[in-house]
Amino acid sequence: MRKLIVFAAAAAALWVSGCNTVSGLGRDMQAAGQAVTGTAEDVKR
Repeated sequence: MRKLIVFAAAAAALWVSGCNTVSGLGRDMQAAGQAVTGTAEDVKR
């Protein structure tokens, strides 16, 4: 039973950190897209 609790806690920690990583990746991709858009607008002018 103790092994199951330890395993569940470890799995939950990995799952939460994975969500934060994917969320951070999404924000980074959005920032990169905005930078490209800004550069394209500057070149267009």
